[in-house]
Amino acid sequence: MISLISYYADLAIGLILAFLLLSLLVSGVNEGIVRLLGIRSKFLWAYLRDTLDGAETADGASRLDRILDALKRLGRTPRTPPTQAVSPEEGRSRLPASLVGVFARLPFGRDPRPAFSQQPPPVESPPLAAAAGSVAAEQMTAGQTGQATAAGETVDPAHPAGQADPEETAVLTVEPAADGAVDGTAVGAAVGVLPPDQGMSMAELLHERLQEIDHAKRGRTSIADIPPARFAVAVMEIATEHGGVEALMRDLDALKSPFSRPLKAVWDRASHDLEAFRHGVEDWFDGEMERLSLLYRRYVRWVIVALGLVVTLVFSMDSLEYGKTLLRDNAYRSAVTAFGEAGPQALEPLREQCEPGQDPYACVTDVLSTPAFVKIFTHAPVSVTMDAADGPAWGWHGGDWWQRLTSPAHWPGFLITLIALLFGAPFWWDILRRVSGLRTRTSGSTSS
Repeated sequence: MISLISYYADLAIGLILAFLLLSLLVSGVNEGIVRLLGIRSKFLWAYLRDTLDGAETADGASRLDRILDALKRLGRTPRTPPTQAVSPEEGRSRLPASLVGVFARLPFGRDPRPAFSQQPPPVESPPLAAAAGSVAAEQMTAGQTGQATAAGETVDPAHPAGQADPEETAVLTVEPAADGAVDGTAVGAAVGVLPPDQGMSMAELLHERLQEIDHAKRGRTSIADIPPARFAVAVMEIATEHGGVEALMRDLDALKSPFSRPLKAVWDRASHDLEAFRHGVEDWFDGEMERLSLLYRRYVRWVIVALGLVVTLVFSMDSLEYGKTLLRDNAYRSAVTAFGEAGPQALEPLREQCEPGQDPYACVTDVLSTPAFVKIFTHAPVSVTMDAADGPAWGWHGGDWWQRLTSPAHWPGFLITLIALLFGAPFWWDILRRVSGLRTRTSGSTSS
């Protein structure tokens, strides 16, 4: 009975080890792709750009965006109604809304991350300005063009605005400021919103306060995580330099920034108390990061499925076959142990499992030195064998690998392996600790 329990315990541990190893491989490949393409950092800054600076212009799409949109239209069925065109006033989001957008448009399209700077944060930040390529910047440019055109028509029909008299030029300079004029004695902060080339956007002002803990990646920031407490302090710093929270909210509203609405709600709930306002902004940003993490994991989940399928097929890992191999391996070792003490004649039953003409002692030694766990990698198209005399030897087994893939008898085992890999490496590590009795030492534990 104890021997039977030992067999099944070895079977469980062998399967768990195999799933843990392959899950680590899937996680490593996924993390390598994410870090190589900078997807996590771009995902965060695309959200920050949309939240702080507002939507980007619909006509600012890159060539890759147009190609992806064309492919979507080609793949759309006739029954599916065409998507409504993006309104110029609404713009378009920088945050991708599909799996293709996350792993195609985001890595290879327009980079939403701010430029990296080796300089420390300046003592005085530039004024707040509309983000380049945003809807607010486009409307500001259109408004200035319209004012200049209207001014050229109303000054004097006899000559254009460029030939206006000094008195007329003074009138044109003063009139636009009358709409949003502020008290000239205000502490140089209520300067309003400037064009993109005369200041920095809200997202760039935020990055300016985080660039000391940054490092360059292709000339862009690599920050992929912002602590909520640091974000709240950065907002307080920006508001202080901008003349107060209310002045910042007013200009963010003029920029059509979605950040102005939660900022106003937090400010009203804090009853104009700065400490309560800081905690409110911290809690709001913490909740937003949780939502963003859930959205990111939803997209990455499908990538894990694809990578798990690739790993399963590359190693042609049949879980059912591997389980049988584990049981046969244990039984073979037990037979060798039982009959080894009886002399050479006891090895005759084991001769049937060796190749014809092979020395049974060499066969037994080879089997005992190659456990079933190592045999996982022997079914890949390319395998390596270690020889004590000649060293590692590489072999190509493409024909056998393809035959395993096309054999329906292995498909149930492949499916079980794929489902097991979706649980992830942390799950199988926890199961391994529970089954084997391993305990993780904490930082406070000491050895007796």
